[in-house]
Amino acid sequence: MKLILTAAVDHLGIAGDVVEVKDGYGRNYLLPHGYAIKWTRGAEKQIEGINRAREGRTVRDNEHAAELRTQLEELTVEIPARAGGEGRLFGAVTAADVASAIKKAGGPSVDKRSIEIAKPIKTVGEHKVGVKLTDAVIAHLPVQVVAS
Repeated sequence: MKLILTAAVDHLGIAGDVVEVKDGYGRNYLLPHGYAIKWTRGAEKQIEGINRAREGRTVRDNEHAAELRTQLEELTVEIPARAGGEGRLFGAVTAADVASAIKKAGGPSVDKRSIEIAKPIKTVGEHKVGVKLTDAVIAHLPVQVVAS
């Protein structure tokens, strides 16, 4: 089965790559999870758009990653969440919540898969969250969870 990847997949490729995989892997995993689309001549034209979007999101080098790290660490990120009387949250703050809060705070768009939360955030207060920009550069930023 010939597919075009829409997201990076370990041991297979990055977004925009045209790959040949076994039918079951493509039909049962890649397509349902949105990691790939079927290859057609029309879809071949979408590769250019996927590559442009990927270049806008990716970190170019360690120097660029260091700039992004300082930009992220200077942000004050606030996440409103529903909480009970003692400051315990109904649920937990997810990586997607942190990514959208970073964007709202005026920071760069960060992929939710690059956000590392050491232990689940289930209380109101300040928590440290890591954002993996490259293998060598990780930004540690404080996230303030407030009751809404």
